[in-house]
Amino acid sequence: MACSQRDGYGKVIADSIHGDIHLNKREVQVIDTASFQRLRHLKQLAMAQMVYPTATHTRFAHSIGALGTMIRILDAAEKNGIDLKAEQRDNLRLAALLHDVGHYPYSHLMEKVDKPKLIEEQVNGATIPAKKSPYPNHVEVGTLIVTSQSDLVTAIGGEERAKAVAAIFARSEAAEPQLSKLIHSSFDIDRWDYLLRDAYATGVPYGQIDINYLLNNLKVSPQKVVGFKEKALAAVEHFLLARFFMYRVVYYHKTIYGMEEVCRQLLRRLRDREGNNYGIPLDGEEIKKIVRSKELHTFTDAFVDNIIREAVNDEDEVIQALARAIQNRKPPRLLKEVPVCEETEEKYHAGKTFMQNCRAKLKDLASEFKIPLEQFLLCETKLPVIKQPKRHTAAEMAKLDQQEIRDMAYEQEAEDIKIFAADKKEPKSLMEIEHSLVVKYASYSLQMFRLYVIYEGEDKGSVIAKLSETVKDWDKS
Repeated sequence: MACSQRDGYGKVIADSIHGDIHLNKREVQVIDTASFQRLRHLKQLAMAQMVYPTATHTRFAHSIGALGTMIRILDAAEKNGIDLKAEQRDNLRLAALLHDVGHYPYSHLMEKVDKPKLIEEQVNGATIPAKKSPYPNHVEVGTLIVTSQSDLVTAIGGEERAKAVAAIFARSEAAEPQLSKLIHSSFDIDRWDYLLRDAYATGVPYGQIDINYLLNNLKVSPQKVVGFKEKALAAVEHFLLARFFMYRVVYYHKTIYGMEEVCRQLLRRLRDREGNNYGIPLDGEEIKKIVRSKELHTFTDAFVDNIIREAVNDEDEVIQALARAIQNRKPPRLLKEVPVCEETEEKYHAGKTFMQNCRAKLKDLASEFKIPLEQFLLCETKLPVIKQPKRHTAAEMAKLDQQEIRDMAYEQEAEDIKIFAADKKEPKSLMEIEHSLVVKYASYSLQMFRLYVIYEGEDKGSVIAKLSETVKDWDKS
């Protein structure tokens, strides 16, 4: 960590994205804890370095950058009339610094082990017995770490302050909504940093947002609603589209996504089987035990790397194939991709036809080519033009409790970007601006339906070509 002393303050970190970031003494103490230093050993972009070799930056660097972004936002907010007490400012800075402290090894990859369906579940309709509890998300894990790891509790300033800081990044009822919105929303410090940092690390231009212009056009209403001046509308739209294109080009890149799906499938198969699972936590309760314990520092990318290294010699040929694909950087071969951009999920389209044919025909295809069915990966990704809160039907709403309804209302508010017209004291929603380009396409999503196979036989070239030829028309009725 390149830093220098600053008399009477703390340290200054030289950051590649934000320049000098000035830390106060408490932030230095937090960063110096073993619980925070663990983030040095978690790559920000999981397996993206297998496609973009310089994308090796860490959650540690991103967390420092999130603090740097929060400092700039707080300075801009103060100039625009947001009057925060010193403790509120300090807690917001700490929440920004600690917002990702709960990430798993390989970040979202391991966190979402419960989500993907195995191919036999999709093709055969098999049901894999559910675990006692799913893995908690990284925000819940982060709350546990901040409030239970003694080194962090001490560095933050005690149990009560640790709870207050965690409440901000967890968006709990204990937090003030407008403050939490700076941590999690369509315009939060997390996205402001990771778009710039990920674009810089990968070498692609799509995440280069105009952060200075956005900050210079931040505005606060008499009711303390934060928004942007209307003249910054293009910069706001650029920010939203930058997220869309970064997902399309980097996060959902066919090879990156394929390699990460191989790893998710490997971890899930090992976790769910009887016998040796190489120490993978069986359920959410075991995850919670790890993050509360003194073993937290071992829960890094190396935890998964060691599993992959051992699984290469597993007795199960499918486990071997998955592990070797990762260790030897032999990504699964994409047999076919069907991209669909539609306004509604309900509309019947080529992607749904493709998925139906895969489910109906893959078992016979695997048998014909003598490839284990489990070495095929059937994936579906959805990328909205603008991230919007989940919509619920009336029947679904009836099943929600009061806390879930409050959470949903907060999410809707958090994702709503406010724009100030020149002659108005209070802003309106971006979604009310009819001439906005992104509003026109806000209801659209790009969905990508993909079929991969893992096969490394000597006749790989001819087999892959035949498989691709066989499935090329599966998106047609």
